[in-house]
Amino acid sequence: GVSTSASLRPASDTSVVMSTFSPVDYVVFILLLVLSLAIGLYHAFRGWGRHTVGQLLMADRKMGCLPVALSLLATFQSAVAILGVPSEIYRFGTQYWFLGCSYFLGLLIPAHIFIPIFYRLHLTSAYEYLELRFNKTVRVCGTVTFIFQMVIYMGVVLYAPSLALNAVTGFDLWLSVLTLGIVCTVYTALGGLKAVIWTDVFQTLVMFLGQLAVIIVGSAKVGSLWHVWAVASQHGRISGIELDPDPFVRHTFWTLAFGGVFMMLSLYGVNQAQVQRYLSSRTEKAAVLSCYAVFPCQQVVLGMGCLIGLVMFAYYQRFPMSTQQSQAAPDQFVLYFVMDLLKDLPGLPGLFVACLFSGSLSTISSAFNSLATVTMEDLIRPWFPQFSEARAIMLSRSLAFGYGLLCLGMAYVSSQMGPVLQAAISIFGMVGGPLLGLFCLGIFFPCANPPGAIVGLLAGLIMAFWIGIGSIVTSMGSGVAPSPPNGSSFSLPSNLTAATVTTLMSSTTLSKPTGLQRLYSLSYMWYSAHNSTTVIVVGLTISLLTGGMRGRPLKPGTIYPVLPKLLAFLPLSYQKRLSCRSYSQDLPVDTDLFPEKMANGVLRDSKDKEVVALDGWAQQGSSPTFVLQETSL
Repeated sequence: GVSTSASLRPASDTSVVMSTFSPVDYVVFILLLVLSLAIGLYHAFRGWGRHTVGQLLMADRKMGCLPVALSLLATFQSAVAILGVPSEIYRFGTQYWFLGCSYFLGLLIPAHIFIPIFYRLHLTSAYEYLELRFNKTVRVCGTVTFIFQMVIYMGVVLYAPSLALNAVTGFDLWLSVLTLGIVCTVYTALGGLKAVIWTDVFQTLVMFLGQLAVIIVGSAKVGSLWHVWAVASQHGRISGIELDPDPFVRHTFWTLAFGGVFMMLSLYGVNQAQVQRYLSSRTEKAAVLSCYAVFPCQQVVLGMGCLIGLVMFAYYQRFPMSTQQSQAAPDQFVLYFVMDLLKDLPGLPGLFVACLFSGSLSTISSAFNSLATVTMEDLIRPWFPQFSEARAIMLSRSLAFGYGLLCLGMAYVSSQMGPVLQAAISIFGMVGGPLLGLFCLGIFFPCANPPGAIVGLLAGLIMAFWIGIGSIVTSMGSGVAPSPPNGSSFSLPSNLTAATVTTLMSSTTLSKPTGLQRLYSLSYMWYSAHNSTTVIVVGLTISLLTGGMRGRPLKPGTIYPVLPKLLAFLPLSYQKRLSCRSYSQDLPVDTDLFPEKMANGVLRDSKDKEVVALDGWAQQGSSPTFVLQETSL
């Protein structure tokens, strides 16, 4: 946390020397906006008049794995991360790189658990699962929580990089906010998910090129990458493996590698923006492959962010910071460094700014599209199922436009929030954990029931806000910030740019906290794990107290058979003794809940396509059951 005691204002001190854009830089930056808009409009006007809601919201479920993978990567690779990760490495060393260890389980679990369940249920919104597993009330609670999370976050994501850019370059603050917001709203609303995915692909390449240019030019100016590494090692910026198990230590191997798994699951497992991309894949196999493909891409992105931080450190050991640079907010370090490094190379500063704004565009467009989808599918269609296709398309586009205007409004609110803004950006992380816990409660625990799910979600949200807000208030009260690695002292300005990387750059206090202060010092990397566990524990307790799912049939495909999967590794004799079949699951089913046809042990949809094979019927009490075999869709 950092001190944010004053109101936010754009940089206006004329005594501060600002870098300026050359005409070539402006051309490069404008090209990004024009090409992004062109891609969106191409998909909007291609087949105009023949579009369906499925094409608009789900890209007609015909996307390949590579564009989906790059879109998955771009969705949460925001400008805040592009600015924050190098600054984190510059100030604290390479310990943060061990977050990459969490990517393995954080992507493997969604690929083999969440994606198959969501894909086989043929969902449009992830929160449809909550109605299938629990009831409509739980679905609405999950949807409203997600909308609250994204609405708060998207205004900050739009405003934060614009303010940082204004502070360093003098780039007009509200011109950049309006330009980004309008361009993003137009191509998202008109082009739908397909336009968003293909613009994400383009913007991912721009982000890659912009960061690569900084690494190449920076390492050349200080000597070489080997020299960068040597300087960083000499000054203790190459971190070893810190095995301290204390969850209150900000960054350790366990905190990053295992706490990070829950953070990754909340993003890549159950977040609608990502689930929607999985479900747009042409096959389940393509969806799983796209999740696999994100893994090396994430490692490359994390590695590039770390390298920029090390190059920046070596550069400032050779060329000391100016006064205004040493007094800058942490997330302004990178922009000052880039403008200083690339000032003699026309076009490259524009490329990096395009890289920065690509991060914002990809995140905001994903937010618009996912918000329009959940609003349409979870809050409107269930109450007005007789909408015509044309009216549904018009409403979907109107929702995307409406969320675009709301985003611009939230950007303005962000500019007026002052110290409250630090809490606003932290809300994104606070809400992700309880939503993950809600889905895990439904997927892994057959006894969990609707009352348990609702009470568990509320308990998780209360715990998340209690610890999260308490941590922010405590850190704001202490106002302690670490010294920069080059030894010069500086103060953190009380503005948004100091707050945007709160989750990356929590400062340390001089005295060891006790009591509630100790609880508030829990590492932010454990927030998702702690909050999701709260949902599961409270949800299971309430479910058991209220009778579990007794007398309530479970819908097929909504439960992941954890025990059979684990026992599959045992010898067959032990499996028989434990009455457990390795690749099947006995589930009670209410056949009245499904309009599909049953024939010869095969469940078929309205188009007579096989949905899932049914292996045998058995009568247990008054509830019919069947064995659900894993099968190709």
